[in-house]
Amino acid sequence: MNTESNGGPGIADAAAPAAEPAAAGETASVEQRLGSRAPHFIRRSRPLHLSWQVGIFIVGLAVVVGGVIMLPLPGPGWLVIFAGMAIWATEFVWAQLVLRWTKRKVTEATQKALDPKVRRRNIILTGVGAVIIVAGLALYLWKFGFVLPWNADR
Repeated sequence: MNTESNGGPGIADAAAPAAEPAAAGETASVEQRLGSRAPHFIRRSRPLHLSWQVGIFIVGLAVVVGGVIMLPLPGPGWLVIFAGMAIWATEFVWAQLVLRWTKRKVTEATQKALDPKVRRRNIILTGVGAVIIVAGLALYLWKFGFVLPWNADR
């Protein structure tokens, strides 16, 4: 067992508890330890570790801001935001906890979406929505013909 501390001399990391035994059916690799994943020589020096954390925060912030900018613009906005969170999670416990919560919620939503009753309901709702859209389009064509709304020739 590795008895190496999470921080250097004088650096206490209360957010990184000792590893607990895995519950039945869970593997130990699923539950990773919380805390900094910086190399040991960086964690050993408080000023170096602090500057490492500031650098990780700035890089993660740039990626998250880029993802937020991509939300209304073309691009994989949410994917980039989660990548920024993953960058933060290499160093910050709060980001690790947010990512664990997000992964758990995505897994629950996936399981729920694969439920036959939910799939049937979603297919019915999609069909009803498609019928409403087609009816609206047919009503528009019946009323105005095939004239685009921005046609200024009239």
